Amino acid sequence: MEQKHDRIALGIEYDGSRFLGWQTQAQSPTVQSELERALGMVAAHPVTVHGAGRTDTGVHAAVQVAHFDSPCSRDSKAWVLGTNTHLPDDLRVLWALPVADDFHARFSAISRRYSYRIMNRPVRPALARINHGWVARPLDEGLMHQAAQALLGEHDFSAFRASACQAQHAVRRMTDISVTREGKIVTFSIEGNAFLHHMVRNIVGSLLLVGKAEKDPAWISQLLVGRDRTRAGPTAPAAGLTLQQVVYPAAFGIPE
Repeated sequence: MEQKHDRIALGIEYDGSRFLGWQTQAQSPTVQSELERALGMVAAHPVTVHGAGRTDTGVHAAVQVAHFDSPCSRDSKAWVLGTNTHLPDDLRVLWALPVADDFHARFSAISRRYSYRIMNRPVRPALARINHGWVARPLDEGLMHQAAQALLGEHDFSAFRASACQAQHAVRRMTDISVTREGKIVTFSIEGNAFLHHMVRNIVGSLLLVGKAEKDPAWISQLLVGRDRTRAGPTAPAAGLTLQQVVYPAAFGIPE
């Protein structure tokens, strides 16, 4: 008789500075490998974790969502506290809850929201360097916000796709994008159904050329139509990028 397995969803927070991204690979450390090791110690059996998105080297998460299956009967508190006991200080499980068998952290997701924060001042930051990019020259957030609106909707985002991207196609749907300022912090907030490899960082890198008045706001629309990555701006550094939220159908009961 086949043993019954429970499916558990997790909310995960991490400082990506020292991780080589989410996905397990030959080199280490990665978020997935550290999480699987810790969960395996609590479950007393090998655990395979599936994440909502494969964040790159150096990218952070305020809430990454993942799931795994286990025959072990543990309450949510035990999964959270027990797993965190075996995790490094820069990786934490925020919550755990049982979910339906048809829930999948990646394929059930409706949308993902990322933020990219920049310290915009002449002096390179010391404290904020971990989770902010830095631009010394003054940026015009209004022009960048204006230019970014051309990206809303469903488009071929080849102009903002890394050459190493393995996605089958470059069509994605962007549902929200804004550029705002609070003091010296400029924040790019981007939500879409899914993202290509380096897509957010390439969009930010291109918008920064608009913010520096090196390019006209209409240039972003031209890039989108042209689908040529070589004409777009440079890839913004990983440190400023954070996965902020993954949204699911309400029926799954995943915390927002």
